Amino acid sequence: MTFFENPENRKHESIHQFYDSQTGLKAIIAIHSTALGPAAGGCRMWHYDNEAGATRDALRLSRGMTYKNAMAGLPLGGGKAVIISNPDYPPSDEMFQAFGRCVDSLGGRYITAEDVGISVDNMRMVKQVTNFVAGLPSTHGSAGGDPSPWTADGVFLGLVAAAQHRLHVESLDKMRVAVQGVGKVGYDLCRQLHEAGASLVVSDVNDKNLQRAQADFGARVVAPEKILFEDVDVLAPCALGAVLDANSIPRIMASVIGGAANNQLAIEEDGKRLFDRNILYAPDYVINGGGITSVSLEYMGDKTKADVRAQIALIPERLSDIFSTADKLQTPTNEIADSMAEAIVDAASKAARVN
Repeated sequence: MTFFENPENRKHESIHQFYDSQTGLKAIIAIHSTALGPAAGGCRMWHYDNEAGATRDALRLSRGMTYKNAMAGLPLGGGKAVIISNPDYPPSDEMFQAFGRCVDSLGGRYITAEDVGISVDNMRMVKQVTNFVAGLPSTHGSAGGDPSPWTADGVFLGLVAAAQHRLHVESLDKMRVAVQGVGKVGYDLCRQLHEAGASLVVSDVNDKNLQRAQADFGARVVAPEKILFEDVDVLAPCALGAVLDANSIPRIMASVIGGAANNQLAIEEDGKRLFDRNILYAPDYVINGGGITSVSLEYMGDKTKADVRAQIALIPERLSDIFSTADKLQTPTNEIADSMAEAIVDAASKAARVN
């Protein structure tokens, strides 16, 4: 399937494929939109069954970044990079320097940062060869560093807003919450949920992650194939995407869904399936916008952690607007959020053409 034939290619500006024979790097960078500014989005390292799967992931994620940055009020477009992991070429400093050269070749149209499978140290290697990178260690209270904790902060605040809207509670105290994936973001979300008085049930493919959540928060552990269907008030998908589909949605017992995972809906129609079941869905790219907010303010320079915190504090208000509009129009929340994001991008595109 070519780029032009791929159904996930929705108004993407470009897609770039890179290969470095010395390090084994195989990378794809998708640029969805630069209407609001340089395309920004993290780099994900993952094992894909084939190149088509990696391309599909890059396209979906980059479009989601356009919407995420628009809804977060950031002067950034949407882009995403994926590195296809290969056991014959383990990750190395040289590989990430090669990736940095790929980013640099785009001349600032794409700004990268860490995502799944990528660390701050990896980004330091990228920084050695390009300035178009964020997610680097912060100093003296400045914005920067691993964006994962900021993502967790935004998700927690968003879940409180969603629970208030649907469950008519003031806090998450005594709420039953299922968290799918307790890696960096999921673990920190669990910490905040535990401190708020919620009871936790968790799943993960990594036993160490599960043991830590169980020991630190008294979380009940279930198998990954069962976590979506637990009898809970809130479901927080914090692993990979496309977990909400025609097969899973009929069996979900939660009244509220919101988490850190990108592209939680397998297809757009799954938002309507949730709506028909009276399940309140917090659109992923709105509730999980804390990480890119940190990355954006770091890249702009002269911003502090307090600035990041103030921006993330706006996530509940944005979600409440979406929820209220969805109720008023009797329309799924994902469709409302998409319309809002597309209106922001279209307005910027029209303004650029006029100027």
